[in-house]
Amino acid sequence: MGESRIKEIIEKQVLTVAQAVEDKLDEEIAALDRLDVDDLEALRERRLQQMKKMAEKRGRWLSRGHGEYSEISEKEFFSAVKASERVVCHFYRENWPCKVMDKHLSILAKQHLETRFLKVHAEKSPFLTERLRIVVLPTLALVKDAKVDDYVVGFDELGGSDEFSTEELEERLAKAQVILSEGEASASHTRATNEPKRSVRQSENSNPSDSD
Repeated sequence: MGESRIKEIIEKQVLTVAQAVEDKLDEEIAALDRLDVDDLEALRERRLQQMKKMAEKRGRWLSRGHGEYSEISEKEFFSAVKASERVVCHFYRENWPCKVMDKHLSILAKQHLETRFLKVHAEKSPFLTERLRIVVLPTLALVKDAKVDDYVVGFDELGGSDEFSTEELEERLAKAQVILSEGEASASHTRATNEPKRSVRQSENSNPSDSD
């Protein structure tokens, strides 16, 4: 097939897409034109109510520490996960892999107010790390409705190195539905492991160690 023929096909495809977009816009404009004053007022009122509810929700989130990436103690963990529907908790120690994770979580905490982002020093929290079976550091415990629902262990799911992007981590957290993607949860939930949900109070035995 010659270049001129290929160019002709591409131009036709572009024109077809452009026409489809134009037709869609015409339909939306026509629909708006058909609305009367009462319809527009009802839409406006509905939108105002939605905005009001979202503002109230954001206020509640901020009052509970959402929007920040903060460190808590072992004792504070239980009350924190009970207060928020979704929590990402980074179990860390002072090493380079954990500092890399800190950087990305600090960014995501500001972008996803619906989730609380926390960090716990694993070596100072033996009770908690033992019961949640935290072995490799860094480990993210993904908590929903006060239960540990999933884990991100080390960097294996993020390309296997410390060069993963914030977007890659964001995609992994959205897949676990511990953050919302584009304002709504993903339709599918793929668990990283086949382990059942564990309550934060359920006892398991293990010791934390570095991922290196």
